[in-house]
Amino acid sequence: MSVPATKHYWRAFAIISAILFTYAAVLVKLSSHWWTDENYSHGLLIPVIIGYILWLERDKLAAAPARPWALLGGLTVALALFALWIGVAGAELYSQRMSLVLLIAGVVIYFWGLRFLRFVWVPLALLVLAIPIPAIIFNKIAFPLQLFASRCAVWSMSMLGIPVLRQGNIIELKPLNSFDTRKLEVVEACSGIRSLMTLVTLAVVFAYFTHPRSDDGSGKGGRFGFLRSYGFWRSVILVVSAVPIAILTNASRVSGTGILSHYYGTQVADGFFHSFSGWAIYVVAFLLLFGVGFILDRFKPAPAPDKPKETPGVEVMTVRDPASGVAKTTTSVVPAEGTE
Repeated sequence: MSVPATKHYWRAFAIISAILFTYAAVLVKLSSHWWTDENYSHGLLIPVIIGYILWLERDKLAAAPARPWALLGGLTVALALFALWIGVAGAELYSQRMSLVLLIAGVVIYFWGLRFLRFVWVPLALLVLAIPIPAIIFNKIAFPLQLFASRCAVWSMSMLGIPVLRQGNIIELKPLNSFDTRKLEVVEACSGIRSLMTLVTLAVVFAYFTHPRSDDGSGKGGRFGFLRSYGFWRSVILVVSAVPIAILTNASRVSGTGILSHYYGTQVADGFFHSFSGWAIYVVAFLLLFGVGFILDRFKPAPAPDKPKETPGVEVMTVRDPASGVAKTTTSVVPAEGTE
């Protein structure tokens, strides 16, 4: 009895070792990126969160039926290795790192089947969110956010009657009791993309751990039955709402910095206030995200009451035999309505 289990563990150990050996350089660079880039510092917690989720779901994973799909899984693994080769040849880190996610998905399909991915899609999604996006896409997102935050700051200051001038992402203002104008630059770090990346990841984690376990949508309405599940749409709304929450809270931070710079000087934009406001805005953003979840739970549809089962009835009939004249009593069971 112990031989198959031993072979099973050795097979898993061999596969994990092969993946770690193949992606050793990729994983080292990725962890270094998490450590040095504050925009993706949340990635340091992702392996811990993924491990905790898999540990919580260990019974469900063990009980899930395995339907291996060797062809699709093998093709997915081959595509992942090809993407890794392309990324190494072209020195493109994003392709190398995304190939790891594709490889894990291919291994799951190969040994357990395509339907098994629904049990591990949250860890895979968290891993994707922890992978730094290419710089060209990052800049395409960050710069419009810088302009939006600077516009919000100028609008807020104008509403308070503070003279201000904006040139792109640079705000020019005149502090009180000062004869010279000062410039505030909404740099990339203040664009809000850092809080956007972190809050979307936090929204996925929050949606998973607060997902109603009695409403997983599995086995209801066929393959796409989850689309009618309250839990599915609750998770989607939470993750989507993280985007405007992150953008608006960061814009309010920049606006508050501009207003305080007018009254107390531009030095408030640096040092302790700058760091403290960054942490405070994370707390406010999470509270707003928590508030969205609270509101959604207030409108949670009530579960449909179970239809009472109708019990079959018993019918007693008395029949007289015309030949002998003897009366006979028969008993028959009347089926419940809707049964055959």
